[in-house]
Amino acid sequence: MKKIFLTITIAALSMGLAISAGAQEEEKEMKTGWSFGVLPTATFSADNGFQAGAFGDVYYYGDGSTYPDPLHKISWEGSYFTKSQRMRLYLAYDSKYLIPGMRVNASVTYMNDPLYSFWGFNGPASFDSGVPASFTSVDYALWGNRNILYNGNNINYYGMSRQMLRVLANFQGRVTDHLNWAAGVNFWNWTLGDMRDPAVDANKDGNKTNYDHNLTLFKKYQQIGAIKAEEAAGGMSLELNAGVVFDTRDIEAAPNKGVWAEAYLNGAPYSGNPSTGYYSPYLKACVYFRHYISIPIPIPAGNPVFAYRLAWQQTIAGETPFYMIQNNPLLVQRNMISEGFGSSNTIRGLRENRILAEGMAWANTELRIKIVNFKLFNQYFYLATNPFFDAGIITKAYRADVLNKVIDDSALSSIPGYDGGTTIYDPSRLKDLIYSAGLGLKLAMNQNFIISAELAKCFTPGLDAGLWIGIGINYQF
Repeated sequence: MKKIFLTITIAALSMGLAISAGAQEEEKEMKTGWSFGVLPTATFSADNGFQAGAFGDVYYYGDGSTYPDPLHKISWEGSYFTKSQRMRLYLAYDSKYLIPGMRVNASVTYMNDPLYSFWGFNGPASFDSGVPASFTSVDYALWGNRNILYNGNNINYYGMSRQMLRVLANFQGRVTDHLNWAAGVNFWNWTLGDMRDPAVDANKDGNKTNYDHNLTLFKKYQQIGAIKAEEAAGGMSLELNAGVVFDTRDIEAAPNKGVWAEAYLNGAPYSGNPSTGYYSPYLKACVYFRHYISIPIPIPAGNPVFAYRLAWQQTIAGETPFYMIQNNPLLVQRNMISEGFGSSNTIRGLRENRILAEGMAWANTELRIKIVNFKLFNQYFYLATNPFFDAGIITKAYRADVLNKVIDDSALSSIPGYDGGTTIYDPSRLKDLIYSAGLGLKLAMNQNFIISAELAKCFTPGLDAGLWIGIGINYQF
């Protein structure tokens, strides 16, 4: 939320100082040399609370002949979330000019989630399950449940922890005009476990109060075999991807026209946990089609753009391990995190990683309207809005054969306020349509560094996250 205020403030001051016919002037001038975009990560999200730290992009345009595309782009972030206590460290490099005729995209990411939310498998079929409506003291944000006690211990039904290290390198090369081959390698290392909450686990007045980790959905899934014992502590995965990319966009960061389509295979010849002997290779098929259509309406800041994305991702061989099921493979990383169905990467308005399945198809549509162009400190800016509608459906369930056998969640029967009759899985809802709508605000510098703030509402019963807030950088696609 703070970044929304920061964005609006910067825009208002800029317009007051230097509103101009920015679009026309920008066409005549080119950016050269280095350009820096740095902002504090003073954000808020329903999943993680307030975020403190900094993020930014560094662009090098050289003599300006490739503008608005940079010769080299470096993205970075270092941040900490005060409520979920997530820590993120990220460094990425992207260039179409480092190696002649080839695009290079590489990054290193470390993330620590001591208060990660696990909502179950297969989206609507695993509804806000463990806690019935009559248990009114529950707050679905993990940190809201610290005062729910049973036998002297705290209860947090959706809590677990995870740590992730990811190193990736993806490459693209020209086949014909607008058609590229693509290939890459990704290495992941995951450590999973019970929730770690210093605010509760710390000594207070000489008494140490812990969570009862047996009363969590993460533990329940282990008890019924939906999460295998050999993978419950995490593991490693070495993924390879290969496919083709068709790209006719005029500008990469925020296209006015063109098509961006990808079709590729993403597989792990090795994925497992050496310490437990667990081994589970898999192969996924991924297809994305994005289309940007300029609408000839004479707005001074520029024509509106109707943008849509059609996407499908599904495991076609093997089985994805639990610690990798939230991964959303991408050939080019536009954001630090490329995981999950829900939150800012796929269907907005849902909790982060709310839908975990082996297959998912979805669509995103939005109208991008530039409100005003202006120039400040020799940098070009524009302010835009983007009303949007998202929808999706599960195309292949994850471990439904195990979950179908589960009727009652008996682990909840001892929680004060539990009224019985609640199940943790309802197979009749597996094919429910998941849909949401919302509105965004964008502030772009030099057509590349884009601050994004979006509000959304999910309308699928059981998946509603209230008024969802997503704040970061870039358009979603």
